[in-house]
Amino acid sequence: MLRDAIDAFNDVFSPPFRSVMFKSVGLTALVLAVLGFGLDRLALHYVHVSNGWLAAAIAFAVGFGVLAGLIFLAAPAASFTASLFVDEIAGIVEREIDPSGPQGRPAPMWEALIASVRFTGLTVAVMLAALVLIFVPGLGFAAWISANAYLLGRQYFELAAMRFRSLAEAEAMRRRFAMPVFLAGLIIAGFVSIPLLNLATPLFAAALMTRLHKRLA
Repeated sequence: MLRDAIDAFNDVFSPPFRSVMFKSVGLTALVLAVLGFGLDRLALHYVHVSNGWLAAAIAFAVGFGVLAGLIFLAAPAASFTASLFVDEIAGIVEREIDPSGPQGRPAPMWEALIASVRFTGLTVAVMLAALVLIFVPGLGFAAWISANAYLLGRQYFELAAMRFRSLAEAEAMRRRFAMPVFLAGLIIAGFVSIPLLNLATPLFAAALMTRLHKRLA
């Protein structure tokens, strides 16, 4: 799996990935910028302080809170862009791994839509649970990493698997190989926790899970 992760990391900066990377990073950065602006406006809407030093302190606290919020939202934002680029990325990796082998095909629109809706609901539930645990001493960071590992591992593996099988078959395969998928998800969660580099998460995760699916299949 570490070999897959190293190869996926190298793929991110390879020539075939560059055009996809610019589109993916640009869209993810735009989503995070909109979220950051919205959080900032929302926070300042409820805070009205005229005192100079107190206003500056609150502004700093709000800025720090928005930054922390964006770090927390980096994974969902990256996941939002994933469905737009995963097929293009997976196709490149599949041809790289096995040029003469069978190539996947984009999942049917209705299956991709169902998977997206279900995943969005699951993401909200799991991230809310992680948000509660993040205030428990000793569990916060572990809860955040574990939640991201589960969510990102599940999403990207199923997206890779759906290029070769139905949604139900992709889910069954993910459950059968739950541990390797989760471990690969941990690698993605580590990747997404690195500022700036995490903007390329859709590329790295899709490349990693395409390799993992190919190996497990």
